[in-house]
Amino acid sequence: MKRIFEADEQCAREMDAADALAPYRARFYVPENTIYLDGNSLGLMCRDSEQAVIGVMREWQTRAIGGWLEAEPPWFYLAETLGAMAAKLVGAGADEVVCSGTTTVNLHALVSTFYQPQGKRTKILADELNFPSDIYALKGQIKLKGLSADEHLVLVPGRSGNNQLLDEAEIIAAMTDDIAVALFPSVLYRSGQLLDIPLLTKKAHEKGIIIGFDCSHSVGGVPHQFDDWGVDFAFWCSYKYMNGGPGSPAFLYLNKKHFSKEPLLAGWFGYVKEKQFDMALRFEHARGAGGWQISSPSVFGAASTQAALKLLLEVGMERIRGKSIDLTEYFIFLLDRLLPEEKYHLRVATPRDPERRSGHVAVQGNGNLWRIHQALKAGGIVPDFRPPNIIRFAPIALYNTYHEVWHTVNRLKEIIDNKEYESFPAERSAIT
Repeated sequence: MKRIFEADEQCAREMDAADALAPYRARFYVPENTIYLDGNSLGLMCRDSEQAVIGVMREWQTRAIGGWLEAEPPWFYLAETLGAMAAKLVGAGADEVVCSGTTTVNLHALVSTFYQPQGKRTKILADELNFPSDIYALKGQIKLKGLSADEHLVLVPGRSGNNQLLDEAEIIAAMTDDIAVALFPSVLYRSGQLLDIPLLTKKAHEKGIIIGFDCSHSVGGVPHQFDDWGVDFAFWCSYKYMNGGPGSPAFLYLNKKHFSKEPLLAGWFGYVKEKQFDMALRFEHARGAGGWQISSPSVFGAASTQAALKLLLEVGMERIRGKSIDLTEYFIFLLDRLLPEEKYHLRVATPRDPERRSGHVAVQGNGNLWRIHQALKAGGIVPDFRPPNIIRFAPIALYNTYHEVWHTVNRLKEIIDNKEYESFPAERSAIT
């Protein structure tokens, strides 16, 4: 049933009092005097993660190299252990997910395997709204095959009338018989649009196309069912909604129907586990997602990620998603009520349908948004800015409150009404 909101402060207080997830806020370090709404860029530190990293340091201190087999869990199997845990978030088998590398490295590892131009099928299909790192990697993969990225990378443009969104019908229309591999984000990083993964997967397979997804802006905030949907491959980071920490290791998913394929970006840690120390020169990859590992895991980063992952599993993705929808719905309600577009010239660039929206709300406006963003941060409210004209607000289910949402929108109104932003520079800093 759709929740009924009111614009007064009492409504926010009452929702917080009734929030079953409110106690989990105490499990995080929330910066003092700060409303942190940037968890879609970097999640806050889970207190359990702090203890987990300290624990690994103690194991290193006391066991030294023995930690590879004697630690709890053994470092040698850490990537697979975390993969099996994360598989529960994405509807996958334990051996179909592994914690390894970084997001872009995992993209390269997977696409290098699946992109094998033959006959007419020589092109990769992606989109113009994707995070640039993915596009750089795809162009590189095409060039490695001796082909021109200008000719063999097909990019679907933003929707006419709202260039921050993609139209699935246009994506499907671009699935022509010269496409070998398609790669899309599960969520558009600027607007927060959640793509219809089951539909796109179904249509790609009908056209004989392998399809994968960058799920960095959805895993940990949105439930997935990769196996049921038939997704071929996916990858994602752990430092956003999974709260693994800055530079924490990434994850990759490989559908079991592809286990026999050969990883072309081969590395020692992708070897069959029980034979890894045979030191054979012929590469025999593990028949699972673990075969696509390249290097040994970052044990400290993995420890932090494991603790945060345990907390996600404790709460459950359905409860997390339910509150996330409520928080973003409430944010949009307050924007409509307090800052009507016809007066303030701010527009919600995020889909209003909660089934098509991820965990953040994108507010699009005029040339003053960078200065407005600075004014919010100066007052202890931390969203983020994406050029040229979007501020993203990500109220996270595990540590943000309804009252923080209420206060943020009211403060945004004050900054604009009183023109407080005019005292801030128009030039952007290196990190926005």
